[in-house]
Amino acid sequence: MRVLHVTTAHRPHDPRIVYKQCPTLTADYEVWCAIPDADPAVAPTVQFIRLPYYESVMRRILITCPLIIWRCWRLRPDVVHFYVPEFIPFAFLFRLRGARLIYEVQENLFKKLHLKTKNRGWLLEKAFSLLDQLARRYCYCIFTEHGYLTTYTNLRKPSAVIYNYASLPLLEPFRKPYLPRKQPPTFFYIGWLSMERAVDTLLAAFSRLKANHIDFFVHLFGRQTFSQKTLEANADYQQVRSQLHFHGYADQRVALHNAAGVIAGLALLKPIGDYPESYTTKLFEYMALGLPVITADFPLYKDVVEHHRCGFCVDPYDADAVARALTYLINNPDEAEEMGKRGRNAVIQQYNWATEATKLLAFYRQVLQVPHPTIALAQV
Repeated sequence: MRVLHVTTAHRPHDPRIVYKQCPTLTADYEVWCAIPDADPAVAPTVQFIRLPYYESVMRRILITCPLIIWRCWRLRPDVVHFYVPEFIPFAFLFRLRGARLIYEVQENLFKKLHLKTKNRGWLLEKAFSLLDQLARRYCYCIFTEHGYLTTYTNLRKPSAVIYNYASLPLLEPFRKPYLPRKQPPTFFYIGWLSMERAVDTLLAAFSRLKANHIDFFVHLFGRQTFSQKTLEANADYQQVRSQLHFHGYADQRVALHNAAGVIAGLALLKPIGDYPESYTTKLFEYMALGLPVITADFPLYKDVVEHHRCGFCVDPYDADAVARALTYLINNPDEAEEMGKRGRNAVIQQYNWATEATKLLAFYRQVLQVPHPTIALAQV
């Protein structure tokens, strides 16, 4: 059976889509993936269709979505698995030809849309609400967080929660011996760079370290949602700019080479939108690499970090608390190393993609109404 994954907004090295889900499904299906700026080398078992990338959702609707229909119509997929709400009406064209539709909800836009500085407005918000109702009625849904189920309560078809846990085979090449005594002490951040993700709090915490005559360095990978002018106007940034390296967006496989020898991984978010009910994927990736983590004090995160004693959960508005956590890890390298070991063991035992891959394949069988192989053999 043929499966088509579609996104107009994700980048070509999106870890969940191109490193986890699509390769997982190739065990049982012929998998195609239409994604902007596709890089076929990242997953040789997947057939990629290269799309243009537009930041504007209107351009994606007017240009990219029709292009997907033109490029993919001849494939006659059995399943169309898509990740963006603007594709919902176009997905229904495939449904007319018998395809089953899977709509994956990766962010709760009902709690987040008003926070966006781009791709918003009354018309888009109204359109999203209407299209979302169509998806609830006619699509099978995958949610990346169980917290989304409090919003999506009126689904007509079966759904599944498939977490974006860490892929150990993907991350293993980047796991290095913990070297906390490397000088200067270095920290690592990967993900969107925004004030909602507490970049301002981190800058203030770094400034406090410098005021206490603590030497350090920080690698920051990810796309900035704020302007360089805004960054330059931040007084804390001016104090520590020489100790920060903003790498910009990079393939995860490139970025993670810089995680060797760092003190800890940073994953701080403010309690805005759907963040308190959503795991940040980086939390589990840092843990898989054997790094202590510094993250927000959301109950969801504390159940992981404090339960496994693998880092610190701090108030994302409290720069002093962040600075204290950073300082503790610098001054207590042996305990920091033990935190990293406990975090990695937790990923091995619980928070790994292998468990989610099994759920993904089972959900596809349910959608396609294909009996489990062991059941089919028993019937034969």
